[in-house]
Amino acid sequence: MTILGKRIRMERIMNRNTGRTVIVPMDHGISVGPIPGLTDMKTTIQNIADGGANAIVEHKGLVEEGHRKGGSDIGLIIHLSGSTSLSIYPNAKTLVCSVEEAIKLGADAVSIHVNLGNGQEKEMLNDFGKVAYEARTWGMPLLAMMYPRGEKIKDEYDVNVVKHVARVGKEMGADIIKVSYTGSPESFREVTEGCAAPVVIAGGPKMDSDRDILEMVKGSVDAGGAGVSIGRNVFQHRDPKRMVQAISSIVHEGATVDEGLEILG
Repeated sequence: MTILGKRIRMERIMNRNTGRTVIVPMDHGISVGPIPGLTDMKTTIQNIADGGANAIVEHKGLVEEGHRKGGSDIGLIIHLSGSTSLSIYPNAKTLVCSVEEAIKLGADAVSIHVNLGNGQEKEMLNDFGKVAYEARTWGMPLLAMMYPRGEKIKDEYDVNVVKHVARVGKEMGADIIKVSYTGSPESFREVTEGCAAPVVIAGGPKMDSDRDILEMVKGSVDAGGAGVSIGRNVFQHRDPKRMVQAISSIVHEGATVDEGLEILG
């Protein structure tokens, strides 16, 4: 029954026709506070849902702030880990929610953030192992946000470290792996080919150019990526609804970058 349950939940966050997904993470409040785009959560979530995103990521305390209200439905991924920029160890993520609690809140999936290459790596891997076991036991899809960040990392966009952390995510039992884009379809293909699980890209810092965002999305999909998990470049956009529509057109409909830009006007 857990296998059936996982399949049903996966269909709420992955498009069954394309096998890809457009996820908008909005878990930034714990890390950096109420940044622009995340002050009026109900409006932001509604715009993202109306744009056609497959799922959002948020912490447990914000589930009631508009999820599945106002007519538009959207998958719910509850984030299980956190840290703050106020800490002297901001890269050290700790568990702040459990799989069971997320189920009680109506989650379709759970996510965990793991930074590798720092002094707290072993604790985060230990937490990852426990969460992966609980998720498998309950039939809950698990999204792993995998980043090479810490004292040993010289370049967190280096394809060699990105494909390593992506592989760690799969080896540990995640169903979807989120990593940074490595800059080109050619290099990112090394990441997708080395990870036997759907790989989605992070959006990174807020970009100034819509074309840059859509070219990154297009490049990742062309390299075998399974879509996106883009936050600030969606919810801080001048028109989040249309940005989701533009990204979705590339991820699910095979649109070109120029066609995506036409949606943005």
